[in-house]
Amino acid sequence: MSHSCNAIEPLRFREALGHYASGITVITSRIDEEPIGFTCQSFYSVSMSPPLVSFSVMANSYSYPRIRQAGRFAVNILSGEQIEVSNTFARRGSDKWHAIEWRESPLGNPIIDGSLHWLDCEIHAEHAAGDHLIVVGEVKALNLQEAVATQPLLYFRGQYCNLAVHRTA
Repeated sequence: MSHSCNAIEPLRFREALGHYASGITVITSRIDEEPIGFTCQSFYSVSMSPPLVSFSVMANSYSYPRIRQAGRFAVNILSGEQIEVSNTFARRGSDKWHAIEWRESPLGNPIIDGSLHWLDCEIHAEHAAGDHLIVVGEVKALNLQEAVATQPLLYFRGQYCNLAVHRTA
């Protein structure tokens, strides 16, 4: 018995993937003293040795070519209190840095104040994948401070949500 394989509709595909809860990051860099950044949901760890992480970005991204040129980036892992930061960096074009407090990482990338944690990376590899690029970074520095006892910013089925923490006695 043969099965015909129908093309997956993009909206149905997006809806299905929305059932995978994820954290939210802002990928940042700086070139010619200008900070660059965009909100990124598709971030994950790749390898422990060497320490590699990865994110995916639209192939036609405005920000990423400048990050590639810088050769480095920081991953700002957002806290539950940073919904506005996430929304700001998800917008295209506008002055994203206007109301953002940040400091410089060891590699010279912007670290956004209030982030849950950060990783400082050099670009290790880049792979074309459909309408996206998969960027692999080697972690060169990270936040050695104890993370603030706060919630991560999570995204599930198209909206931000909180992590219900259940403690057992």
